[in-house]
Formats: sequence, C-alpha cells, structure tokens
Amino acid sequence: MREIHVSKIVETTKKLCIDANYYLTDDMRERLEEAKEKENFSTAKNILNIIIENADIAKDEQRPMCQDTGMAVVFIEMGQDVHVVGGSLEEAIHEGVRQGYTQGYLRKSVVNDPIERINTQDNTPAVIYYNIVEGNDFSITVAPKGFGSENMSQLKMLKPADGIEGVKEFVLKAVKEAGPNPCPPIVVGIGIGGTFDKAAFLAKKALLRSTNERNKNSFYEGLEKELLGEINELGIGPQGFGGKTTALSVNIETYATHIAGLPVAVNINCHATRHVKAHI
Repeated sequence: MREIHVSKIVETTKKLCIDANYYLTDDMRERLEEAKEKENFSTAKNILNIIIENADIAKDEQRPMCQDTGMAVVFIEMGQDVHVVGGSLEEAIHEGVRQGYTQGYLRKSVVNDPIERINTQDNTPAVIYYNIVEGNDFSITVAPKGFGSENMSQLKMLKPADGIEGVKEFVLKAVKEAGPNPCPPIVVGIGIGGTFDKAAFLAKKALLRSTNERNKNSFYEGLEKELLGEINELGIGPQGFGGKTTALSVNIETYATHIAGLPVAVNINCHATRHVKAHI
C-alpha cells in the first residue's frame, strides 16, 4: 500500500491551478499556428496572431491568459493501492484550489449557491470527479472552465432512430447557436451514450484529450474529422469575425447506453482549452 500525504495533494493542486491559467498547452499552440497559416482572411489571421501573442505575454509575465480564470474542475485518478493520509482528500483538493487562486492572483468566480449568489472569495468549491483504477498511481488534472464557453454547451436525449445523422445535426446546431460567444476558435467535446449525466461527463472528459490524439475507434475518428470540417464550414471564424477556423478540434467520447436512448452532450471550450495533469 502506497501512502500519499494530503499536503502533497494541496501543493500539486495549487500549482496546477496556476499553470493551467498561465500556460497554453503545446498542442493548442500548434493548432493555432496551423490555423493562422491556413487562413487567407486577413481579419481572422490577425485575430489568431493576437491570441498567440496573448498566450506568450501570459507565459512571460506570469499572468492569466484570460480574465475568466474559470471554475476549477478537478479529475482524480487514484490507484486502489493508494492510501491518502493526513486528512481528507476532498478538503485537500479544495485547499489546493483556494491557495492556487489566491497566490496566483486568479479571478474568484464561484458563488456559494446558484440562487443566493454570494461569492465564496476563494474560487471553492471545485467540481471533482474520481476514477479508481488498478495499481498505485495517483494523478490530478485541473481544467479551469470559463463560463463564456460552458454556457454554450447543450445536451439532448435523442431517440435511437435519430441515429448518426441526428447526432451530427445536434452537434452542428449547438455550435451554430453558440456563435462567437465561446471565444472561437473552439474545441468541441462530445459525449455519446450512457445516461443523461454520463453523456455530459463524457463531453467534458473529451476536452482533456490532446488535440494531437484522435478517438481510437476508427468510426469515431472519422466522425471527429467530419464534424470538424463541417463546423469550420459554418464560417463563424476566430472571435466570430468569419474565416476558416471556427474549431481547432472535435473530441468524441462514448459509452454503452440503454436500448431506448441516445444521449448526446456537447461541451464547448474556448481557444485556451486549459488543462494540466500531474502524477504524484
């Protein structure tokens, strides 16, 4: 049995909150650079260049890429042979978020209740997902989620008869209705299957996957590429000013479902698509 002290979890979570907001991931920078080279509309090319420059400034000056530093969404993958000692795992995660958002000078955007709406002043509580796996590894992924993009996400309980055409129609509808609001170019996470809540989780989990990686199933790999092409044909473009680049990637995750259902969720991320992972 491997033991991990909660102090290590606090420190790691704190660093991940800061790093996710300060540094653009390598794959996202690659996608932005590729998009800039392909654009022949000067306004779109200029906006992409500004986005890249903004990321460079954030990195060099140690400050957030965006004023909306998001609600902290934390994914824990914990080996069943790991024993967390020294306190509560969940409280350690919240404390790491609290310290990260305070010490990193990140905007505090969480309210205590969806109706009462009093700011908690430290960006807690985080949204936490746990996955128990074999072995003694322990990893933390922090994915700050801004709500300009989160508010544009949609979920629909399709009928099995709607089939793949119904899925594609719904995804394109969701992106078209989002328009410029999620700060395109976007990354589109799609969850297909499971239950109402599982589909939404899959869509969010899909956003953690590198844009260099495609779905391992050849059918869904093809669907990712097809939808990316169709989304970019919408002409929304960077920041909604038109152009070839509305989305940088489409990532699909699936799960088994009931004979009577076809749940589909679309979770949209902005051009930053912030997420950082660490192993303890």
